[in-house]
Amino acid sequence: MFFNDGSYFYYIVLGLNIFCVIHMIRRGTVNRWIWLVIFVPIIGSLVYIYSEILSNRNLIRKPNINISAVLNPGAQIKKLEDELQFTDTFANKIKLADAYLAAGQTERAIDLYKNSLSGAFTENEHVLAQLMTAYYEQGQYAEVITIGKKLYKLPQFARSKAHLSYALSLENTGETELAENEFKVMKGRYSYFEQRYQYGLFLTRQGRDDEASNIFSEMLNEQPHLGPVEKKTNRIWLAKAKDELKKIGA
Repeated sequence: MFFNDGSYFYYIVLGLNIFCVIHMIRRGTVNRWIWLVIFVPIIGSLVYIYSEILSNRNLIRKPNINISAVLNPGAQIKKLEDELQFTDTFANKIKLADAYLAAGQTERAIDLYKNSLSGAFTENEHVLAQLMTAYYEQGQYAEVITIGKKLYKLPQFARSKAHLSYALSLENTGETELAENEFKVMKGRYSYFEQRYQYGLFLTRQGRDDEASNIFSEMLNEQPHLGPVEKKTNRIWLAKAKDELKKIGA
C-alpha cells in the first residue's frame, strides 16, 4: 500500500529501512527492533531513529551538569532542601532525591523516592530507575530485580544504568545465566562501553578469562573509530578495559 504510483516514496522507505538495519547491526540491537522496522515501514524507522539515535545523541552532547553542585554539593543540597520545604512538589522531591543519590546519601534518597511514589506518580519511570540504582548501592538486590521487572519492556531501559544494576543484581542473587543474558542484550558495537566493561568483569568472575579478554580487546579496537565526544565520554571505561587486559595477561 506504500508503493502505488510512487516510486520515489518506495525508495525513501527502502532507504530508511536499510539505514536502520545497518545501524542496529552495528549497535547490536537487531533482536529488539528488526520486526518493528521491517513490518511497520516509515513509523517503525522513525521510532527507531528517535529512540536509538537522536535520544542518545542529545544525551551525550548536551549533558545537564550543574557546576555549583559539583564544586559544592553540600550547598546545593541545602538549597534544594529549602526549596522543598517552601514548595512541596513532586519535581522538588526528585531533584533533592537525585542530589542525595549523587552525593552518596543513599538512604535519604531512597526515603524521598519512595515518598514521591504516590497518586499520579506511582509508576514514574525515572523514580523507579533511580530507586534501582540506590537499592543496588545498598546491596538490596531483590528490590532491584523486582523493580527491574516492571521497567523491563520499556525501550529506554535496555541502555540505562538501571538495566546494568538489574544484571548485576541477578548475578549477586545466584542467577548467573539470567545475568549473562542481560549483559548480552547490552553488548552493542561502538556503544555500551560501561556495560561491556562490566560484562568483561562478570566473565572474569566466572573464570572465563579468554572471553573477557575478547570483550576488552573489542572495546579498545573500537576506540580509534570513535568521535571526540564518544572518546571523552567513555574514556574511563576504555582505560579500565586496558587495565583488565593487563591483569589477564599477567
